[in-house]
Amino acid sequence: MTFLNNPMLTTEEVAQKLIGCLLISQHGETQTSGWIVETEAYVGVVDEACHSFEGKRTPRIESMYKEAGTLYVYQMHTHKMLNVVTRSSKEPEAVLIRAIEPYEGVSVLEDRRNKTGVQATDGPGKLTKAMAVSMADNGSVADAPPVYIDPSTRRLPERIELSSRIGIPNKGQWTDALLRYSVRGNPYVSRRKGKPADNNGWCPVLD
Repeated sequence: MTFLNNPMLTTEEVAQKLIGCLLISQHGETQTSGWIVETEAYVGVVDEACHSFEGKRTPRIESMYKEAGTLYVYQMHTHKMLNVVTRSSKEPEAVLIRAIEPYEGVSVLEDRRNKTGVQATDGPGKLTKAMAVSMADNGSVADAPPVYIDPSTRRLPERIELSSRIGIPNKGQWTDALLRYSVRGNPYVSRRKGKPADNNGWCPVLD
């Protein structure tokens, strides 16, 4: 068992532990991957911004009611959004993966987006297009191909910043809740301001 399928952890804890993990996609001929640099926690039936608020349950969000470690993919407009379910059928909560720093298959990621540099993966819909994530990945497990997360190669951020989630208007206290986590100073964080930090905000790797 890893933190991905441990329902004893809170969704907020999982959202922070995902920072620095490698997200991998084996869709297509070339494996692509990137370090997770930004996440958002959605804490279930009490959270007005969460799809399962007040116990809402429809076929579209059924994957949220599966066990911890399930991928929940939904479509917003033309974009796919990739989430990791964190709790259980009685506590339908999840973490949205918002941005990655590319690692493997950079040229493929950029070609799929027709963008270069940070614009290739600095947002949730951008990264899923770059990694060829589709609705077929909805309901699959988060620790096995074709789309999966490898916690064993985690990079350590120097600092994780907390902020309010993006695009959550008119949700009372949940609009301002500090449930967004990101690597401070990483240029791939969506809507980031300021200059990039040294080493993109990662702790130095010791020999």
